[in-house]
Amino acid sequence: MRRSRTAHQTPTVLVAGGAGFLGSHLCEALFEDGYRVICIDNFLTGRMENIKSLVGQPRFRLIEQDICSPLTLGEPVDRIFNLACAASPPRYQADPIHTTRTCVIGTLNLLELAVSDGARFLQASTSEVYGDPEQHPQREDYLGHVNCTGPRACYDEGKRTAETLCFDYLRADMADVRVARIFNTYGPRMDPADGRIVSNLVMQALEKRPLTIFGDGRQTRSFCYVTDLVQGLLRLMDIDPNPRQPLNLGNPGEFTVLELADLVRELTRTRSPMKFLPLPEDDPRRRRPDIARAKALLGWSPKVPLRQGLLRTIAHFADRDESAMVPRVGAINKSGAVGFEAGDPEDPDGSRALVAEAEHPTKILVGPDKRHGERSGAAEAINQGHRPDGGRGNRRLPATSLHHVSRMLRQPDDDASSTRGSRQHPRAGS
Repeated sequence: MRRSRTAHQTPTVLVAGGAGFLGSHLCEALFEDGYRVICIDNFLTGRMENIKSLVGQPRFRLIEQDICSPLTLGEPVDRIFNLACAASPPRYQADPIHTTRTCVIGTLNLLELAVSDGARFLQASTSEVYGDPEQHPQREDYLGHVNCTGPRACYDEGKRTAETLCFDYLRADMADVRVARIFNTYGPRMDPADGRIVSNLVMQALEKRPLTIFGDGRQTRSFCYVTDLVQGLLRLMDIDPNPRQPLNLGNPGEFTVLELADLVRELTRTRSPMKFLPLPEDDPRRRRPDIARAKALLGWSPKVPLRQGLLRTIAHFADRDESAMVPRVGAINKSGAVGFEAGDPEDPDGSRALVAEAEHPTKILVGPDKRHGERSGAAEAINQGHRPDGGRGNRRLPATSLHHVSRMLRQPDDDASSTRGSRQHPRAGS
């Protein structure tokens, strides 16, 4: 049963995994559209620096929590985006049992929240539900070719089971559920050490290291720029009536890994050689979405070409340094309070404080003052200038690389038109 809220309140959207690469862009787009945004993230792969522009804003609330644990927000939500799960093979294979739990138990917890609040729900599924496909390009009616006992199964089968749960809740009329099957997405805020192909090649090129190619490099991928993908998610969430079927979201442009590596070398002007390594088990040979359904139902297709998107991504990585780190935040555990409030006047580092729930407190991000409680692992890592996963800290790349990329970004590109103005959906408060 939906919990009551007054008619004049701004619609509230929950984004699980909102501090991640894709989730942070989605949080920003929702915030810009006038929604209240609640971000839930356990910071296993999400990063505080991704949401630094939102932390402290009056319509943004951050909760550090694993969605595998029961969710008690203390307020109703209108929409739920489930983007919570490590998406790169090295990350989701590092703890496969937790990956499966996130996909299954975490999705179940969010679906139950959608039921209790009467909230619309969008599940971020993946092209990996198709496995190493025998159909090309992949259409939504293709049932897939997945190894259910292989090292990628925790993610592939976990996402397939999550889709099963979503459509069972939909068929039972328990929740208004939509499912997006997301293909390779790239752009600023990708973790440079997450093991994905774009971030791997870009960082290797910028640091003048050999570019690692798995297999012979002839396997293909499609690459969708992050802003295009976010527009697809928003349109799918907004569309009425419910499509009641999964939709592929991705760029149908198909490139071999070798073609991608050559383009990265061209744009970064590196002479780094290619280093060939064995192909990982169950790595898909071909990947390309059929997006006819998304075009027909959503009027959506990607706009940013690979060259332009890569330039923006390279510029982001080239400009990463200590100044990009998020400011520290304070925390006050006030009984009965939710969201952000002003910190202690005597504590300048706590000018914006994250406040926990009164009856069911969640783990909260805290600042440098120990009298506010124990510092969370994610906040401690950010304040020390490195990632909580133990990866390398940010370091300044050669100024020549940044100058070259910035100059190329200023060149006109007729195909790289913005998509924000083209999206048709009701804005919050309208």
